[in-house]
Amino acid sequence: MSKREGRDYLYLIWKEPTTRRNYVVGQLSKNSQFEFSYGFEVKDAIEKGFELLISFEDLEKVYKSDTLFPTFSSRLPDRKRRGIEKILAKYDLKEFNEYKLLKRSGARLPIDNLEFIDPIFPEDKDEVKRIFYIAGVRYYIGCDGEDCKKAISLSIGDELKLVPEPTNKFDKYAIKILDIKDNHVGYLPRYYSESLTNYLKYGREYRCTVIEVNKDMKCNECIKVKLEVGNGLVQLDKIS
Repeated sequence: MSKREGRDYLYLIWKEPTTRRNYVVGQLSKNSQFEFSYGFEVKDAIEKGFELLISFEDLEKVYKSDTLFPTFSSRLPDRKRRGIEKILAKYDLKEFNEYKLLKRSGARLPIDNLEFIDPIFPEDKDEVKRIFYIAGVRYYIGCDGEDCKKAISLSIGDELKLVPEPTNKFDKYAIKILDIKDNHVGYLPRYYSESLTNYLKYGREYRCTVIEVNKDMKCNECIKVKLEVGNGLVQLDKIS
């Protein structure tokens, strides 16, 4: 759970359709009330084509509600939907909880490029577990979205390595993801990289494992991994 000052936070991500770059455009928090506000990279995203949400048209306002905002709850399956039990089980939920389902599913829809993610804060000391798609795969495995069945050699259960890339000209917190043969297969999503850089700097132990490989996605979200970060320490030469 990502908390600061007693609040549970989610970040709203917008993916630019052409470059597929993710922008953090706002945050949703939960305590005694729900709060939503824009911020982070929203102005950069607007320059790239992001449009403010219809129910949240004031860039500077902090919106508050006693219940989850309808704009976000409408992105979730109906609690009375047939087969809802299987959907909940997929996200390890025993009962319908809008906020938890929003957090664990991301509430993605095919009609837009929005998604909620559970952020990782640099100062978090607890164990961390996140599931995500490796970013930028098409640029590093050599197929550019074509003939992926031959180009993608990763399999479910494969272990991966995280290697900070401080000389990256686009992001000083960039973290490369390598396979066991040190082949570069992509990057950690940008919204996790600063915190993970901090974790690796101080020797936090981690395990990154492939949990899904889809060779029919033309390098768009084709490799899903699970990242687990412990609260113990390891020697720095064991993580690079």
